[in-house]
Amino acid sequence: MTQASLVRQITDFANRANPYPLYEELRKTPVLHEEEGGPYVFSSYYDIEALLHDPRISSDAANLAAASTDKRSQAEQTGLPPSFLRLDPPEHDRLRRITNSGFGPPHRPHRINDLVPDMERVVTELIDGFGDARQIDLVDQFAYPFPVTVICRLLGVPRDDEPRFRAWVDPLVANLDPDTTKNADPSFSKAAQEARMQLGMYLAGLVEERQKEPREDLLSDLVNSHGPDGPMTMMEVLSTSVLLLIAGHETTVNLITNGMLTLLRNPDVLQRLREEPGLAPNLVEELLRFEPPVQMVPQRTCITDIEVRGVTIPKGSRIWLMLAAGNRDPERFPDPERFDPDRRDVQHLGFGSGIHICFGAPMARLETQLALTQLARRLDSPRLVEDPPPYRPNAVLRGPRHLNIAIDGVK
Repeated sequence: MTQASLVRQITDFANRANPYPLYEELRKTPVLHEEEGGPYVFSSYYDIEALLHDPRISSDAANLAAASTDKRSQAEQTGLPPSFLRLDPPEHDRLRRITNSGFGPPHRPHRINDLVPDMERVVTELIDGFGDARQIDLVDQFAYPFPVTVICRLLGVPRDDEPRFRAWVDPLVANLDPDTTKNADPSFSKAAQEARMQLGMYLAGLVEERQKEPREDLLSDLVNSHGPDGPMTMMEVLSTSVLLLIAGHETTVNLITNGMLTLLRNPDVLQRLREEPGLAPNLVEELLRFEPPVQMVPQRTCITDIEVRGVTIPKGSRIWLMLAAGNRDPERFPDPERFDPDRRDVQHLGFGSGIHICFGAPMARLETQLALTQLARRLDSPRLVEDPPPYRPNAVLRGPRHLNIAIDGVK
């Protein structure tokens, strides 16, 4: 393995099932810059954590577009404005505060916990729906429909419209993939742009309804916010809604699927969870370290020269933060390649860190704890049909496209 080929290998679909040996190799050069104009790649836990908090590292889509030959970043701005995930302070902070006022404390402190009975009911119905089947696809039959139902309920989106989302969301998520072989294909970015616009137009209809008749949902709160930061514009509401709808289920699909795959590969832990449901919270934290649904953050830019480990990263350079590599950094975690649900120090990077830390982390944690606990309790003798399973192409949001599990029945 040559060092100069590492980034290409990491983004190569052939290595999607197990990128961790590549991350181990990557950590040998904590600041990797393979070619002129290419990204600076960071793989050390401590470096990544520091850079996620460094105000000299920009998330602004405009800065990324200026630093990149990837025209997708520029094309994105011809439609809806960037979400707050792709902005820097103070605009990021303003939009995030407005969104948070409808999402959780102090204004809506019980909104997520109030969803738990609905979550439990949906999980029960989905598992009951396996019926007498002796083989299930956990992704299509459980890990995808569960978080989609929850985020639709939270936002106030009619659940019956869910089948339309997949046609819109898939190209948008695929557009996050840093695979450079796709950048030259204009149809690739065009499909994502059209999907984003169609989803925005769909949500615009719901926003208009909420302006006339507010309801007890997050979309109504976004539309009618009148706090100290003022209201969002119509375009900001749409951009934020698109972000929440996508981020509110895509990462959780992978987290649940990666979690069940990890449990099936560690049957002793699966049995423990079956007998000790109280193990779930710490188990999910270890899962976020061991098999995070977001593997890397490739959308950062230096807005001034910075120095890391004696290497000067010039202003305007692109930055890739390899969260999954940092999560298995032996400088930070003892025995990092072992899945240990009893690990006490689990300050992982699975949800990122800093001002852009995952907005929906509390909900994702609850959903995954509930999902894995009930799957462990109710599936009789679950076992993998194929290992490794087929993976989705995306190198950023990594998870199986299907997870076929043989079972002896449902309890």
